[in-house]
Amino acid sequence: MTKHAGFPTDEAVTAVAAPAPVGLHFTPFPPPKSAARDCKKLPALHVDLAAPAARFESMKASSPRRAADAELGDWMEMHPSALAAFEAALGAAKGKQIVMFLDYDGTLSPIVEDPDSAVMSEEMRDAVRRVAEHFPTAIVSGRGRDKVFNFVKLNELYYAGSHGMDIQGPAKQSNKHFQANGEEEVVHYQAGSEFLPVIEEVYRTLTAKMECIAGAKVENNKYCLSVHFRCVQEEEWNAVDEEVRSVLKEYPDLTLTNGRMVLEIRPSIKWDKGKALEFLLKSLGYAGRSDVFPIYIGDDRTDEDAFKVLRGMGQGIGILVSKFPKETAASYSLRDPAEVKEFLCKMVKIKGAGDGPVKQMNDLVVHADL
Repeated sequence: MTKHAGFPTDEAVTAVAAPAPVGLHFTPFPPPKSAARDCKKLPALHVDLAAPAARFESMKASSPRRAADAELGDWMEMHPSALAAFEAALGAAKGKQIVMFLDYDGTLSPIVEDPDSAVMSEEMRDAVRRVAEHFPTAIVSGRGRDKVFNFVKLNELYYAGSHGMDIQGPAKQSNKHFQANGEEEVVHYQAGSEFLPVIEEVYRTLTAKMECIAGAKVENNKYCLSVHFRCVQEEEWNAVDEEVRSVLKEYPDLTLTNGRMVLEIRPSIKWDKGKALEFLLKSLGYAGRSDVFPIYIGDDRTDEDAFKVLRGMGQGIGILVSKFPKETAASYSLRDPAEVKEFLCKMVKIKGAGDGPVKQMNDLVVHADL
C-alpha cells in the first residue's frame, strides 16, 4: 500500500471550536450582461418582510469582493497559504495515508460565465492524474456525476456528483489504492433517488421562469439543481431569488442554499459533501483509522460541510480556494486553480524527494492508490 504525505490537522468550526493544538491554525466560524426584462411582470409574492434584504445580502456575500490589505493579512494569518506552509504541513502527516478530495469548479477549473465552458486545462488534468497515481483521489462536486466526469476524463478517480449524492468509483481491478477491508463491490451510492421526478419537474418550471431574467441559467445536476446568476445584473438578483422561492413553496421536501453566485436546490435529506467524504473513506477501508490523512480542497460554501467533518475527525486538513477573506472551517488557503495545480505538483514531487522533510518522514510515500 502506498503511504502518502499530508498536512497538519486543523479545521475551524461554525460554533464553538475545540482548543487548537500548538502550532496549528484554527479560526472560529463567525461581469454582467445588461439586458432589459421584457417578460411579464413577476407575480406578487407572500414573503416575510425582513427576509428579502437578508437573502439579498447572502447572495452578495457569495460574490467575490475586494478586501483591505489589513483584513486580508489578518485572514491569511488564520488561513495560511498551503504552498507557503507546505513543508511544515507535510510533517504533520508523518506515517499516514493521504487521501485527496477535490472540488471541481473554482478549484480545478476557473469560474466562468457559462458553466458548460468550465473546462480544466491539460496541465491540471495531468497534475490530478499524477496525484492519483500515488494517493487515493476523489472529485466531489455539485455538478452531475456524468457531467463532471466528462470534464475531468480520468477513469482512475472516484466521482461524487450532485454534492455527493451520486457516487461511483473505478473498477477494483484498476484501483491499486483500495484496502482489503473496504467494500467488496465497485463503489456506487445514490442518495435521494426518489426525488428524481420532482427535481426534473422543478427544473422544467424554473427554466421557463428564468427566461424572463437576462443572464439567469438553470443547470440540471440530476439529484439537484443550480440556478446561476453570475451573468445577471445585480438589481435583478432579488427577482431571481423570488422566482426560485415562489416555485419551491410548492415543494416542501426541497431545500435552497446559496453557493458561489449560484442558488442550489437539493432534496431535504441528511447528505452533503461531508457525508460523501465519510462514505468514501469507509468504502476505501479507512474508516476509524488514525493513520489516514484526508486533504480536501474546495472553494464553495458547500465544501464547508467537508471541512467541518475533517475538523470533527481531528485529522486531515481543509484548504479553501479564495482570493478574498471568507468565514470558513478550512485550515489553509490557496488563491486560485493555478495555485491548486502547483500544490498538487508539489504533492507528487515528495515521492521522489531524497532528503529534507520528506526524507525525515521515513519516505512517507510508498505505492498505494485509490
